[in-house]
Amino acid sequence: MKPFLTTGLLLACAMIASAQSPRFVAHRGASHKAPENTISAFKLAWEENADGVEGDFYLTTDGEVVCFHDKDLKRVAGIDRKIEDMSWPELSGLDVGSWKSEEYKGEKMPRLADVLDVLKPGKLFYLEIKDGPEIVAPIAKILAEKKADPNQVIFIAFNADVVRECRKQLPQFKAHWLSSLKGVDDPAKASEYLQQLENTGAQGFQFDWRAPVSTEWLKGVKDKGYTITSWTVNDAEAARRMIGHGVDFITTDRPGDLRKELANQAKP
Repeated sequence: MKPFLTTGLLLACAMIASAQSPRFVAHRGASHKAPENTISAFKLAWEENADGVEGDFYLTTDGEVVCFHDKDLKRVAGIDRKIEDMSWPELSGLDVGSWKSEEYKGEKMPRLADVLDVLKPGKLFYLEIKDGPEIVAPIAKILAEKKADPNQVIFIAFNADVVRECRKQLPQFKAHWLSSLKGVDDPAKASEYLQQLENTGAQGFQFDWRAPVSTEWLKGVKDKGYTITSWTVNDAEAARRMIGHGVDFITTDRPGDLRKELANQAKP
């Protein structure tokens, strides 16, 4: 690797090189084995040669941006409290790894800054915002402090207002809108989804792979210049279907195994 190459250029080269093959984003890190949304999960994703990682983020009562998926801590930490009602000192000491396996006992919840520190050059980072528009300004501050590369970090959110706020405050970064695409096989609903996407100002679109979406509809979206990602694809049959749809990225819990399975099935 030549030292003068920027992360953006490395990422562009990686995308060109892999244009004819599926590109995998590790969903909450390599969460098939490591506890989701932890540094261990993100590091394992790089070991499995993922093309990017995805993580979820909330704002704490004292203004920290933390990496966590659920609204509350019951499933992962066994505590019946909401993230939005807690401070970083309260969250920082919690064990968020034991629920997955004894191997990860004592794993701590990372902050956005911690996740940015373990990103790899040439890899993507899908930063999913689980909070409202109020989290965008604190995120912007952290990205500036860390000198984050706009070619590497992509905001994703179900909340259309969040996507619009990201485009307003951080226009140098891309933002993608998330939707389950329920009922998209109804032409009227399909048209409504496309209008919603256009209204967000997003540059990309992510959908549930189980949605009753047609290749033709997705092609129409791509032809308008949108990047398309499907989530959360964990078996080879579903991945082949998404590749057939022409998606740009596949989000998966198991990037290494899925890539191997597809490669083995492609062998004569």
